[in-house]
Amino acid sequence: MTKTIDGRNGVMKKFIQDFKKFITKGNVLDLAVAVIIGGAFGKIVSSLVNHIIMPVISWIIGGRSFEDIKTIIRPADLITGTTESAIFWGLFIQNVVDFLIIAFVIFLIVRAFARINELAEKARYKLHEEEIKAKEEADRLAAIEAENTPKPPTVEELLTDIKALLEKRAQS
Repeated sequence: MTKTIDGRNGVMKKFIQDFKKFITKGNVLDLAVAVIIGGAFGKIVSSLVNHIIMPVISWIIGGRSFEDIKTIIRPADLITGTTESAIFWGLFIQNVVDFLIIAFVIFLIVRAFARINELAEKARYKLHEEEIKAKEEADRLAAIEAENTPKPPTVEELLTDIKALLEKRAQS
């Protein structure tokens, strides 16, 4: 009997087996692809915000770049060599716009998948209803056929017929 790291038999072995199953299912590959696509999508959205949306907004509000919108807490001092400390509101707003665009696109994707799943579920339900109707129709036709098919005689009827034949034969 082998002992695991935590002192319980088989716990670590089970954990490793589960991890192997997880890796071989393809989930890791799906996750890696999602991360790569997500990174590329993030760059596209950032470019859209930084190079198209924010310049238009800057132009509308007076030509000032959003990157320049800041509140200076401590100005730079060249004599002492201290750098400027500031709150960069413009960059924050750009990041919020980035987030809102990404969130909106993810919302649209999730909504589209939900709609597709809903349509697929309706199709499955309709197919299931059609299968039930077909089975009911088959059962109805089988019942009609069973009613129209002559029933074989019972043992009692056969014995009665044999008895009648024998009596008729004995009388002749």
